[in-house]
Amino acid sequence: MRIWSLHPRYLDPQGLVALWRETLLAQAVLHGLTKGYTNHPQLLRFKAHAQPLDAIASYLHAVHAQATERGYQFDARKILGARTAAPMSVTTGQLAYEWQHLLTKLQQRNPPLYERWHSEAPIALHPLFRLEEGDVADWEKR
Repeated sequence: MRIWSLHPRYLDPQGLVALWRETLLAQAVLHGLTKGYTNHPQLLRFKAHAQPLDAIASYLHAVHAQATERGYQFDARKILGARTAAPMSVTTGQLAYEWQHLLTKLQQRNPPLYERWHSEAPIALHPLFRLEEGDVADWEKR
């Protein structure tokens, strides 16, 4: 499961579809609708949010907006919660780590998209997040 802190516009088609599916799974976990993945590291930051269900819904709404912009038909009725939530923090180190992780994937899977994004600066965040100084998150598996 990878719930990116960076903006979903950077994802290739496979990455955007995977993000949608994985975040829907995360939503199900947070709603107590599944027994698996309940302690997945990617969920820790959502669980720490004052309103985790609204946070994951807000995240999904932004992914849906990106999908709609690309002409995809993701079903917004699957989103269970508010369109907006209080922002979540992501560190500069975490963002840099995710960016390199994505670039590695794009270089292998979608070289034209890699060429488009590899020199991007600054890196845009998913709308739910705000940037703060710091290292890679403790929950990140490296």
